[in-house]
Amino acid sequence: MDAPVNALSAGILLFLIMDPLGNIPLFLSLLKNVAPQRRRLVLLRELLIALGVLFAFLLGGQVMLRVLQLRQESVSIGGGIVLFLIGIKMVFPPREGGIFGAVGEGEPFIVPMAIPGVAGPSAMAALLLLTNTQPGRLLQWSVALFLAWLATALILLSSTYLFRWLGESVLTALERLMGMLLVALSVQMFLSGLAAYLKGAGF
Repeated sequence: MDAPVNALSAGILLFLIMDPLGNIPLFLSLLKNVAPQRRRLVLLRELLIALGVLFAFLLGGQVMLRVLQLRQESVSIGGGIVLFLIGIKMVFPPREGGIFGAVGEGEPFIVPMAIPGVAGPSAMAALLLLTNTQPGRLLQWSVALFLAWLATALILLSSTYLFRWLGESVLTALERLMGMLLVALSVQMFLSGLAAYLKGAGF
């Protein structure tokens, strides 16, 4: 991510990280114990919470890095590692519980639908990295984030129909394809951070 990134590339990256197709089975399982008339409201609430968290990271990213005294290279390397682990779980999902572990009972609140379902650590790390490497393009990153979230929201709000139409096998195949893309992106993010660190260290 040390090379210039445009808003479209950033939006696609954030959309892949949010993984709406892979989250469909998980979200349907989380909502199965919720009254049918409340499911869309609960899902919309969780999506809005996730959007708020992501915008907080986007707008406060530079301040957060300064307060925590984190270098850009640390965020890039750490984000690459987390992104790699999530990508691997998308390609080789656990047999039970999906990417984010076992499904709880009752109406979900914040965890795991909003965080880390939509606003996961990789999305947060990507936003921190974008604002730190190219801080003068906050408006573009805001548009990219909103469009990625909007596409994710539309897919998840249509999850029941998509699950019936595509079927679990097609959704699984699409999730694994997105996981492979995330693994490749995570390696690039990690190598960019490592190269920047070695360059700063004089190697």
